Amino acid sequence: MNIWVDMTASAHPLVFRPLVGLLESQGHAVEITARDYAQTLQLIESHGMTATVIGHHGGRSSTGKARQLRARLKALRAWAKGRDFDLALAHGSHELTMTARRLGIPSSTTFDYEWAWLQHQLGCRAATRVVVPDSIPAERLARYGARPPKLQQYPGLKEEYYLADFEPDERVLADWGIDPARVLVVLRPPPDVSLYHRHSNPLFPLTLEHVGTLENVHAFVIPRTVEQRDYVRSLALPSVIVPDEAVDAQSLIALSDLVVSAGGTMNREAAALGVPVYTTYGGRLGGVDEQLIREDRLRPLTDPRALELHKRERTAESRVRRDPQVMLDLLLSALDA
Repeated sequence: MNIWVDMTASAHPLVFRPLVGLLESQGHAVEITARDYAQTLQLIESHGMTATVIGHHGGRSSTGKARQLRARLKALRAWAKGRDFDLALAHGSHELTMTARRLGIPSSTTFDYEWAWLQHQLGCRAATRVVVPDSIPAERLARYGARPPKLQQYPGLKEEYYLADFEPDERVLADWGIDPARVLVVLRPPPDVSLYHRHSNPLFPLTLEHVGTLENVHAFVIPRTVEQRDYVRSLALPSVIVPDEAVDAQSLIALSDLVVSAGGTMNREAAALGVPVYTTYGGRLGGVDEQLIREDRLRPLTDPRALELHKRERTAESRVRRDPQVMLDLLLSALDA
């Protein structure tokens, strides 16, 4: 088969790395398109994949997003037309499912946050299959036209699938001058440009200022954008480390003592790797985070002073690993529709 994969955000190369590997090992051809946004292109390259770059992020305004959506849809359609794709796959890329439907290509989309209303109204309705965690109540997805058999659900977290074969690289600590005797806190800022995160959350800057001044801590911040990187650096906090480019975030998380994130993927990576994790997310919680909180695998943070800043013991028993073929089979079920 000839399969098209579209990647539009930093999490997507992580999700699709094992799936692309499985597809290619089973004799299928895979072509990747990608949007130039955050660390997406760097992560595609660092995970041994190649992509055709089409489009970029539309910025903060709804007008900019709409303009870029139209431009990218046109460009994707021109690129994909005549390539004889048998199937198109995405993680929340409504541009892919809309284009695939226009071209008569079966498509599957997967995501794990159900409240991105506009994105899912467009993407789910156009998709042949919608594949999500079973912790998201099915009735929340019906509003997007995603009902069985179109709706397919898998157990656990997507991170438990794509991190199944992952082992951390201890060299990342030395590469960044991280003292193993100090408490390592990995932090991820809020998704400022996301439509579903409209209001600024002051909790993350307060948390950063708290841990960034402690002598027994190394606070490693993984920014989403250049603007976020420059802002964190402007604070000149003595315990803070900010990289210039994409880093081995999974190794940093696995080797850390604590993760504090205002996003979603890093929270769930920490949970999958058995690392204590706090969320400062200011938007509406999705079903995945609700389940993790019930299981005490994710803790909402309301006061930075509540962080338990101490060295932890790393054990293999705390990790959860799942077979990525399970997720791939659900995505491939679009061929049977």
